[in-house]
Amino acid sequence: MDLGLAGKVALVTGSSRGIGLATALSLAGEGCRLLLCGRNLVPLEAAAEAVRARGAESEICAVDVSDPGAPATLVGAARGRWGRLDVLVHNVGGNRRKPFLETSEEDWEAVLELNLRCHVRLTREAVPLMADHGGGVIVFVTSVFGREAGGATLSLYNTSKSAAISLAKILSIELADKGIRVNSVAPGSIRFPGSSWDKRVLADPEGMAEFVKQNLPVGRFGTPQEVADVVTFLASERASLVTGACWAIDGGQSRSLI
Repeated sequence: MDLGLAGKVALVTGSSRGIGLATALSLAGEGCRLLLCGRNLVPLEAAAEAVRARGAESEICAVDVSDPGAPATLVGAARGRWGRLDVLVHNVGGNRRKPFLETSEEDWEAVLELNLRCHVRLTREAVPLMADHGGGVIVFVTSVFGREAGGATLSLYNTSKSAAISLAKILSIELADKGIRVNSVAPGSIRFPGSSWDKRVLADPEGMAEFVKQNLPVGRFGTPQEVADVVTFLASERASLVTGACWAIDGGQSRSLI
């Protein structure tokens, strides 16, 4: 199936590993030109090589997206290299897991910055360039625990991910007349080398086996590629009527009816 992405310019934040890297490679495989973003230069350079190995052009920006100047740097890089931006994937995120009464103002500032505010600033910077060329697609990578309760010690994560889903919904309404579609995806428990779930499995294989049995109907953790495939579809012309949606990618882990 031709997804209609050939020649499009895509910016994926946090694209040197995990879901971000898988998404960048998936978009590259469909013919997108990639602007890769991350804090550390060496893994970014490796990601760029992997993108080029799929026959796609790539540019890298070693920036921290929580830096207030990062949005102008990133959008400026896309404008300077290709003169346009068609796809923006907000993948950067983080967590500080602790009981609510132990959370500090600094904890809230840090997690809200990573999971929400940096996306707000980058979207604000990117929309005019997208609109100048007839529109585009924005996808927020959130979490199943933005769609429903994640349980004790997740007040920071749950609140910030729910906010990102809500933001995507409202943006889909406000930006529709500019030809910009906005959606979010809500991954469940995704495992890859170095991820939090990978560390938990290595530290407690029996406990994690029980977790899988109790919580993951498909009987396994998800992979970054499985998230990337959905993001790539949402970014494509084949999803032209999909906007304002939040797609769960969780192997049945969520319990929400919608």
